[in-house]
Amino acid sequence: MLEKLFGKKSVEETLVAPVNGKVVSLDEVDDPVFSQRMMGDGVAIEPADGKVVSPVSGEVVQLFPTNHAVGIKTKSGVEVLVHIGLETVSMEGEGFEGHIKQGDKVNAGDHLITFDPELVKEKAKSTITPVIITNYDDVVESFDASYSDGATAGETSIATLKTK
Repeated sequence: MLEKLFGKKSVEETLVAPVNGKVVSLDEVDDPVFSQRMMGDGVAIEPADGKVVSPVSGEVVQLFPTNHAVGIKTKSGVEVLVHIGLETVSMEGEGFEGHIKQGDKVNAGDHLITFDPELVKEKAKSTITPVIITNYDDVVESFDASYSDGATAGETSIATLKTK
């Protein structure tokens, strides 16, 4: 009843690392779409290997046909994009294997995609992997990133946020 009168209740969400590696600011991403936060705010990870897991629990709302990026929506409505590497769409899926499909329900830590980091280094601009809240302006009240040199996929918190 009170939620009807006063709107949705604020929810705290935790994002865990989708890959093993170093968590850095979006400012360090050599692509203005990410560094200038045109798609939303978040963090980026310099991956140590090629296994990608879900940073949140929710539903897979988009898996790009090239398997280089995946979008997941949480129950509270936060939309998270994991974009593997920079300019990887030009690889047309080479070196990427998706393990989920659109509509799948996933838990934080579930295996999403496998990619070949050496092939990405060779054929794309970078392996750096932005993790973006694509509907940031609509749903995020506060955002606190956690940078580290050694994040563990599916375990290390990379950010906490509070919804509006």
